[in-house]
Amino acid sequence: MAVLPALCVYTGTLLAAAAAAATSDPAGQTAAPEPPFQKPTVLLALLARNAAHTLPYFLHCLDQLHYPKSRLAIWVATDHNIDNTTALLREWLKNVKNLYHFVEWRPMEEPRSYPDEIGPKHWPNSRFTHVMKLRQAALRTAREKWADYVLFVDADNFLTNHQMLNLMIAENKTLVAPMLESQGLYSNFWGGITPLGYYKRTSDYVLIREWKTTGCFPVPMVHSTFLIDLRKEASAKLAFYPPHPDYSWTFDDIIVFAFSSRQAGIQMYICNKENYGYLSVPLKPHQTLQEDLENFIHVQTEAMIDRPALEPSRYVHVPPKQPNKMGFDEIFMINLKRRKDRRDRMLQSLYEMEIAITIVNAVDGKALNSSQLKALNIEMLPGYRDPYSGRELTRGEIGCFLSHHHVWKQVVDRRLEKSLLIEDDARFEPQFKRRLMKLMDDVEEEQLDWDLIYIGRKRMQVERPEKAVPNVMNLVESDYSYWTLGYAISLQGAHKLIAADAFSKMLPVDEFLPVMYNKHPVASYMEHFEPRDLKAFSAEPLLIYPTHYTGQPGYISDTETSTIWDNENVITDWDRTQSWKSRPQDEIHSDAQNKDALPPQTSLDPTTSRDEL
Repeated sequence: MAVLPALCVYTGTLLAAAAAAATSDPAGQTAAPEPPFQKPTVLLALLARNAAHTLPYFLHCLDQLHYPKSRLAIWVATDHNIDNTTALLREWLKNVKNLYHFVEWRPMEEPRSYPDEIGPKHWPNSRFTHVMKLRQAALRTAREKWADYVLFVDADNFLTNHQMLNLMIAENKTLVAPMLESQGLYSNFWGGITPLGYYKRTSDYVLIREWKTTGCFPVPMVHSTFLIDLRKEASAKLAFYPPHPDYSWTFDDIIVFAFSSRQAGIQMYICNKENYGYLSVPLKPHQTLQEDLENFIHVQTEAMIDRPALEPSRYVHVPPKQPNKMGFDEIFMINLKRRKDRRDRMLQSLYEMEIAITIVNAVDGKALNSSQLKALNIEMLPGYRDPYSGRELTRGEIGCFLSHHHVWKQVVDRRLEKSLLIEDDARFEPQFKRRLMKLMDDVEEEQLDWDLIYIGRKRMQVERPEKAVPNVMNLVESDYSYWTLGYAISLQGAHKLIAADAFSKMLPVDEFLPVMYNKHPVASYMEHFEPRDLKAFSAEPLLIYPTHYTGQPGYISDTETSTIWDNENVITDWDRTQSWKSRPQDEIHSDAQNKDALPPQTSLDPTTSRDEL
């Protein structure tokens, strides 16, 4: 038995010598290693309908894929459009056709709608049938052209990870999809499926969607963007149309294909190892293209919070937007000059929403020195203490107050009847522009006497309902609130705030405003200000929220990380993970809300902090 290891060693030696001889010429020169294989060939199958507003950005994502374009083929179909989707695709294909291995173009100019649809986003059976036939045609083309893979991508899926295709190929799965994000739990896969083929929510779905567990997971359904390995034998059994003979579930293209995959013995996989991109949440059947555009704009602005802005493809012409002031005399955005990241994001977001703004360079509290404070006659309000940390006023808070005061002064000096102020860390709710314009139109129609209208805030006394304003939808009389994230200000209101002469008795601006509309719970603060007749209201529901809360990646407080107002040697950098004031509204505990009985300088929680900017 001992002869076997010796024999193996001897055989291995002979094989190694043979290999060395094979790579050497008689002169003993070693040959260069063989070059690597070319990338597999991939057919990209694109279906687009009434997608003109998303197409330039979607196509840019394809332009940026890190994959040799000579190994890619493009198959594009479009039909039943009432916008200029066809023209955009034609322009793009004309400009990129020489970059790719080949291009197949299948436009249909007429008809412009399906006879049984109730809107451009409706999916009647005729549309399901047509889409399934188109996908089957793309699959057939990929097979006929001997493509190694076929990648199906919907036109509202934005593949922002340039390595996505390489990463999916490396998974070596017959059918695999990159998990795409949305503003909610929606994604391009199902965690479960009922015996009748309907969607079934599972605990695994949430774990995968929220990256609480990462990897490539077997799932019963993937859709919208997915890769098929046509080199695998079982892939020959896949079909989009006609449905499998045994199919009896709902007539839906993604369910039909999932059933086909199951019958072919092919497991679908979803991968969430990285962030691959994001997608829009489907609209309801009756919604319009304008609402779809607004939905896409919201997706864009949300994505900009944590990643670079989407850009349009350089191979298509995109007309410039026409920003306006939404009926306001001026829209001010407060931004610290050193926070270029926030300024750039906000400018891009506002441009996408076609909102014109004026940048106000914020007063940097960190740069304020004692002589400057003295020159401005700034003194802290006697007895003021932060109600949650017990500390004194910070220079960051003074800078914030001065920034807002500068805007109020401009409103008065320029006699601006109606202005809007927003800070540079705002995230916008869906249809922000339309909803705000509608609110202000209703206020004007009702001839409401107003001074200030919050559009973003943290309501503090949540257990006490606020009074709705008669005849004005989505507006309430404001109770005690934090944050100055965004508000409309009237000329009359700006006069009142300036007349309060707050420099000699300063407190944070978001404490000052409730004092001025007589809703601050600490009576001793209000005694220093007369009159307190600011007419303050709030949008309900709110229209903007902060981009980040305490403890989240990217959270920075320019008011917390500061120094005490009268001593630049006392640094205030409160424990951000314990901050209470800068957390979302729904995390506020009800037992921390009733501040009416609090005496001055009472601290609810010494570990918590405030955050305005």
